[in-house]
Amino acid sequence: MSRTALILGVTGQDGAYLSHLLLGKGYRVVGTSRDAHMANTSRLEQLGVAEAVEIVSLAPNDFRSVLKVVSGVAPDEIYNLAGQTSVGLSFEQPVECMESIAGGTLNLLEVIRYLGAPVRLFNAGSSECFGDTGRTPANEDTPFRPRSPYAVAKATAFWQVANYREAYGLFACTGILANHESPLRPKRFVTQKIIQGVKAIAEGKQEKLVLGNLDIWRDWGWAPEYVEAMQLMLQTEQPRDYVIASGTSHSLGEFAAAAFALGDLLAQERLEVTSSLMRPADLSYSAMDPSRIERDLNWRAIHGLEAIVAKMYAEVLQ
Repeated sequence: MSRTALILGVTGQDGAYLSHLLLGKGYRVVGTSRDAHMANTSRLEQLGVAEAVEIVSLAPNDFRSVLKVVSGVAPDEIYNLAGQTSVGLSFEQPVECMESIAGGTLNLLEVIRYLGAPVRLFNAGSSECFGDTGRTPANEDTPFRPRSPYAVAKATAFWQVANYREAYGLFACTGILANHESPLRPKRFVTQKIIQGVKAIAEGKQEKLVLGNLDIWRDWGWAPEYVEAMQLMLQTEQPRDYVIASGTSHSLGEFAAAAFALGDLLAQERLEVTSSLMRPADLSYSAMDPSRIERDLNWRAIHGLEAIVAKMYAEVLQ
């Protein structure tokens, strides 16, 4: 019998790659959107899986809506990838951020508990929860010190999942995801802004690329690899939280320099920095330690920064 997976946030970057992965493994994939008739399936179409994914309407912050969909679909696995995804936007919309992430996660947990169904839940967490740990790589035992509304909401959802796992015996776990990129990344994210900006400059359509703080360091990975870790986490005997990361950090300046090099341009000649694009609070350095998932699940990131930038840039040239 094939398994059924329910993916909240199916139209996003991770939802599209996860759909592609699960369909290849023989799953029935059902994805959710607030309005199934108006869902933007462009990313699913890019991967050639739009016709194979069933889309249903679901509002994560509406308990009745979640109950109706989960009971009707009867999934074996649920992947919670929904909710606000931008750290920058969370400063502008903090209430919506908390409701969509923490409220939506709580509704999912309550529905699973209420139904008593043997469903396995993956919750998408974030390395932003750790805050600034200096140069010390964060692992699963590192305390959370969130520095944005987004990180606060993700930290709340993490502890909700842990509480329901311990209190009610649910198979529920969180993947603490480091930054991960792909050609499906929306243009509002700085990495895609860099890729698109370099292309425009190389084509003579733009003079400069304007960015905020270039001296922030992040662990960047390749999204198609990270969804493999999500699926692996739901195949274990016991649910456990894991850091999903590459284990290597780079600065945003290095990311930009790699992109400019692909366009035969010098970053120092075409980059302009402005304080207006800097966030009210930001992490100066984020480092991650994925040794536990490497040891337990034999998963490790393969693509490094230069390969990721090259793949993203090659895509916009097509």
